[in-house]
Amino acid sequence: MAGELDALRAEVTRDTDVKASAVALLQGLKAKLDAAIASGDPAALTELSSTLGSTTQALADAVVANTPAE
Repeated sequence: MAGELDALRAEVTRDTDVKASAVALLQGLKAKLDAAIASGDPAALTELSSTLGSTTQALADAVVANTPAE
């Protein structure tokens, strides 16, 4: 029973860490988007779009890697 409880605790911690990381990612992207819009610089928007593309793929890969197969 203790081993099962430890495994459950580890899973809850991992889920909490993943959710917090996703929130931080979205907050960071919003801040960058706001700054790019405020700058009026089209190059800043293009750079942000590129960053968003790579970040999206990294997040998708992490979800796949950390989702147990059923």
